[in-house]
Amino acid sequence: QVQVGESGGGLVQAGGSLRLSCAASGGTFNSYAMGWFRQAPGIEREFVAAISKSGGITLYATSVKGRFTISRDNVKNTVYLQMNSLKPEDTAVYSCAMSSVPIGDRTRVGTYDYWGQGTQVTVSS
Repeated sequence: QVQVGESGGGLVQAGGSLRLSCAASGGTFNSYAMGWFRQAPGIEREFVAAISKSGGITLYATSVKGRFTISRDNVKNTVYLQMNSLKPEDTAVYSCAMSSVPIGDRTRVGTYDYWGQGTQVTVSS
């Protein structure tokens, strides 16, 4: 059974940094593309970043490009989201997800098979 769990969220001041981690177990990690999404209260879940199975291809939402970096360690079965220059509008629950779809729109929630519970990120102004 595949399980996914995030960590690293917290409270940070605007302009600060956080690194989120997402550990997976129960599956062949390098068979899955990985994605990060976020959801703020009253707003639909939105795409943040995605990374290919090998880590060679990354994709970012326009709102985070240049500030966030997604990476993965296929030995540790972990994907990371380094978040710099954080803004109050980045406040949300951040979730990671695993996709077994070989080719698909990685920005879509429906492309992903497994999801973590999420970790809260709060950015104060």
